[in-house]
Amino acid sequence: MAGPRIAMLSVHTSPLDQPGSGDAGGMNVYLASLARALADAGARVDIFTRAVRPGAPAVEPLADGVRVRHVPAGPAGGVAKEDLPDHVPDFTAHLVEAGDPWGEPYDVVHSHYWLSGLAASVASPLWAAPMVHTMHTLAKVKNSALAPGDRPEPARRIRGEERVVRRAHALVASTDAEAVDLVRRYGADPSAVHVVEPGVDRAVFHPDVPAGAGAPTPADLAAAQRRARAELGLDPDEPIVLFAGRVQPLKGPDVLVRAVAALAADVAAGTAPLRRPPRLVVLGGPSGGAHRLADLAGLARALGLAGLVDLRRPVAPRELARWYRAADVVAMPSRSESFGLVAAEAQACGTPVVAADVGGLRAAVRDGVSGLLVPGHAAGTWARALGALLADRDRRARLGLGGVRLAGQRGWDAAAAAMLAVYRRARERAALVAA
Repeated sequence: MAGPRIAMLSVHTSPLDQPGSGDAGGMNVYLASLARALADAGARVDIFTRAVRPGAPAVEPLADGVRVRHVPAGPAGGVAKEDLPDHVPDFTAHLVEAGDPWGEPYDVVHSHYWLSGLAASVASPLWAAPMVHTMHTLAKVKNSALAPGDRPEPARRIRGEERVVRRAHALVASTDAEAVDLVRRYGADPSAVHVVEPGVDRAVFHPDVPAGAGAPTPADLAAAQRRARAELGLDPDEPIVLFAGRVQPLKGPDVLVRAVAALAADVAAGTAPLRRPPRLVVLGGPSGGAHRLADLAGLARALGLAGLVDLRRPVAPRELARWYRAADVVAMPSRSESFGLVAAEAQACGTPVVAADVGGLRAAVRDGVSGLLVPGHAAGTWARALGALLADRDRRARLGLGGVRLAGQRGWDAAAAAMLAVYRRARERAALVAA
């Protein structure tokens, strides 16, 4: 019997976009990886996203059984994120009109992010397909942990999320903490909330040990790091802290710049556990305006770190895996995270993660097992955590090996199987509502 036909909706970002640039991030990786895994399990998946590239084909293949369908809505090209809600009605109208090119009805509409949920709430009853929704981020959670000077999420978004929660037949959370937020902050029916932890692509993100060598050893991780640094042209001995993601206040790259400044000052004073200050490599584009990168570079210059903060463009997944292996530590000082795919990817490569003790990072990173969780966002606290770990090679190796073992429990095949079970529950719930 043919597998289910799934319509995924992603209004504001496409799985074809480069993660780490603009509004593209972990959600793009999530969409593409989940869709591929669902197709491998026998499903057929269409991902509907707003058309932004003039002249792009209406339908583009992503993988066997997975297609990206570009829906006209508003002007071709980029639109400020705060203006996107104005184009959701247009997106929805074209979405419903497009229908299913297989000539068969969709079995499930799975929307991602609140804008897509608004469109799904219209398409779901018209297509007689249950609505499953993944928030990815929650406005009320973000507003409870704003970075200094950051703008709160608007009331319009909060109202939209509340509507999506009421309309969805099933809500998918990435962690238990997110599930609790959906129930407590948004009044979701607990029986409609399902936790499906994201996977990690272990064919791309791995510790790069010889085939058939078995479980990696500390020596294997050290050798992989030397190879990665040689391939990237990096100093084999310089301590390296890596930040991978969008450059925006929510992600906290400024915290790392200030922490590196504190470490550099301690090294100069002879009070640091390190003999040389670490280099901070930032792989990511600006989100919310090009000034974000300029602001970060300006902060580095003001703190006298022009030679220690290396701002680079986002890179493709296999290149990103090389950077993970080259780094001594991957740092994630986010103010909030629904999960933190960067943490999962880095750990799969055998690199320990130092992350903020917030939200989904508490699930993505096992404190003392695959990395460290840091309370708060004070630069001094982060400098001490990073400095202590950078100075302790044996501890980094233990945490790196713990991350590899943890990644062995996280596959997109398992996530797809769990999601298919959610789809079945959503169909059952929709049938009960209709009865």
